Amino acid sequence: MKVHPFTRPTIVAAVEFLAEMLSQAKFDQLAVRLGLDDEIPQGSAKSVTAKSALLARMVNQRATQTVRTLDGPVTLAEAAVREAVRVTVPQYAKAEQERFIRGLALDGYVVSWDEDTRMPLLRAALPSEVNLPTTDDEVHQLLKHFGFIVPLGHLDQAIDAHARGDWAAANSQIRTFLEGLLSEIALHIDPQKAATLASSENRRAWLAARGFLSSSRNEWTNDGKSYLNGLFKMLHTDGSHPGLSDEDHSTFRLHVGLITGRALLRRLNNGR
Repeated sequence: MKVHPFTRPTIVAAVEFLAEMLSQAKFDQLAVRLGLDDEIPQGSAKSVTAKSALLARMVNQRATQTVRTLDGPVTLAEAAVREAVRVTVPQYAKAEQERFIRGLALDGYVVSWDEDTRMPLLRAALPSEVNLPTTDDEVHQLLKHFGFIVPLGHLDQAIDAHARGDWAAANSQIRTFLEGLLSEIALHIDPQKAATLASSENRRAWLAARGFLSSSRNEWTNDGKSYLNGLFKMLHTDGSHPGLSDEDHSTFRLHVGLITGRALLRRLNNGR
């Protein structure tokens, strides 16, 4: 089975953006290109909005189905996303395009425009090995598996804030997610001992002393010069104060938070 790198919110945002940009005739042509013209009514009997609701449902239900395009065979999900990318324009103020671009960013993709042709190009913002949608799904599953409900709530709030374009709130929540996750891990390993530690930083130091965090690999050191020390210092900036962050940096923080969280949860799940 083919896989695709796009999450449900991104697919829905792509279709909503297409509905905003395309006329009845153009939307009908889109359905033909995607091979769905037998199931999405042609003509003006249904509005473009109604047709887009049908299209979004079909694409999500058959996301991995292969369709033939001028770019070669791709999944239906990727074909729909690429159709939306083709109608994006630089510095466009429409809310539908902004939501679509944010969805792509969360999935690890960006849209750029060729300097000569001004044609939009979809490209990966991160190496394919990172696979952000799969990472996000795995983190959610492991948080639920261990019953880490509070960090899960903060992660969901970070993702929701990022989708709304509220960068400051997203920044604040991703830091709180990681702090809470490490505290929950300490409590999971030794509830009695972790409960006696006064702060989340004390619990991180205890995790290092116990060997869950590696001092030899500079994951956590008492001199404040390790990976997690630096990560928390970086995440502390541009927090809950409005206007101090931007989309690129907020997206970077969210990606780093997800990847770090996955590594920690996998380690706990593997009993290391």
